[in-house]
Amino acid sequence: MKSIAVLPQGSVSHEALLHLFDGEPVRVVHHKLISDVFLSTSNGVTDYSVIPIENTIEGSVSLHIDWLINEVNLPMQSEWIFPSIQNLIGHPLEFTDAEGSRDYSGMVKILSHPVAMAQCRLFIREHAPWAELESVGSTSEAVELVKDNPGKGWAAIGTALGAATHGLEIVDRQITDHSNNFTRFVLVGSQKLELARASSGVKTSVLVTLPEDFPGALHQVLAAFAWRKLNLSRIESRPTKKKLGTYYFYIDVLEPIESVLLPGAIEEINALGCQVRILGSYPTYTYEDEKAEVQ
Repeated sequence: MKSIAVLPQGSVSHEALLHLFDGEPVRVVHHKLISDVFLSTSNGVTDYSVIPIENTIEGSVSLHIDWLINEVNLPMQSEWIFPSIQNLIGHPLEFTDAEGSRDYSGMVKILSHPVAMAQCRLFIREHAPWAELESVGSTSEAVELVKDNPGKGWAAIGTALGAATHGLEIVDRQITDHSNNFTRFVLVGSQKLELARASSGVKTSVLVTLPEDFPGALHQVLAAFAWRKLNLSRIESRPTKKKLGTYYFYIDVLEPIESVLLPGAIEEINALGCQVRILGSYPTYTYEDEKAEVQ
């Protein structure tokens, strides 16, 4: 049975993992911190790690990408998209007036993961702009803290699974600023992964480091893909952390590494004096709208 490291039970990452494997038996190992999720697989304790790396609203999760680039050597083995449905979770009686209507005037503090918090700025601004905002390691941790501190006017932003896990209620549902709030997850590990479900395609992620004394190098790197008609779905610069003004370029190519043209493009980029690192070539899975559930 595959063992998979993931953030705490009831987090969006946990929901996304359950969706990816869709009933296939796995051993789930929860960790409070994303660093421990990475290290669990890097140290051989688990087979894979679930890593959120991009969100519709907030963009790239820079910390997680930097871990993939600088801290561990764990190839991406699959990618999938999952909706981040955030809810306000707490003790409902604390936010209900004498007539039974919702009343947020007594809300003192809102806790959540910073990315989830950022996805709900409009709701917070409208309903409780005075509340203290406290960032924690995961949405599930936020729910647990609220559970353990009743009567203080605390609420958490988190998932329906998180509320059910910790025995709390959803005070207000689907409070994200935009309804099309999706998160891109990758499963990283040293072993290839085969799932029963059909994939929607294959993607290859590469990391390109340009030579410092080569004007126009990025243009020539992109040209190596362009004239071969290789479709790029993403290109992002990240600092090398070695010298100010030097960058890696993270590039997603919508082709498998075994395709006819991609190896030639990589060979051409190497010939320019660039360093190329393959981060993974893996199946991708999209989220079918008809399977979305209101949580």
